[in-house]
Amino acid sequence: MKKLVALFAVLMAALALAACGGGDDTTSDTAAETPTTQEEGGGEKEAEGGTAGAATVDFEADPSGALAYTTDSATADAGKVTVNFTNSSPVPHDVAIEDEAGETIAETEVLAEGSDSTTAELKPGEYTFYCSVPGHRQGGMEGTLTVK
Repeated sequence: MKKLVALFAVLMAALALAACGGGDDTTSDTAAETPTTQEEGGGEKEAEGGTAGAATVDFEADPSGALAYTTDSATADAGKVTVNFTNSSPVPHDVAIEDEAGETIAETEVLAEGSDSTTAELKPGEYTFYCSVPGHRQGGMEGTLTVK
């Protein structure tokens, strides 16, 4: 009888955990809470609400593993900017942000088949985004980030 009660308790705990959700690794989209300018395949979109000056810029490495991002230009509002980077290929890449003086001011982790984020306080101007893996920037993996 004790074994049956213990089995029932384990079954109920498993059902309770399953009901709490969590089975997928997706993150919630906070675009409705924070004004953002997102670069997705070359297009811009702005969301309403949230704190002025906060922005999100999304970069994606070429899924085929080529030395390229899916876009070579992006735009963001000045202020605190979150840089999201996705690399679905097995070739390691990252995204780094360089100011006009050539200083790297933000950089994600180098990764393959994953994603990472970093933040930076950006003033209006032109920045360069690039892959810091040796040879990748020289191979053309860079672009321009315009901050307004």
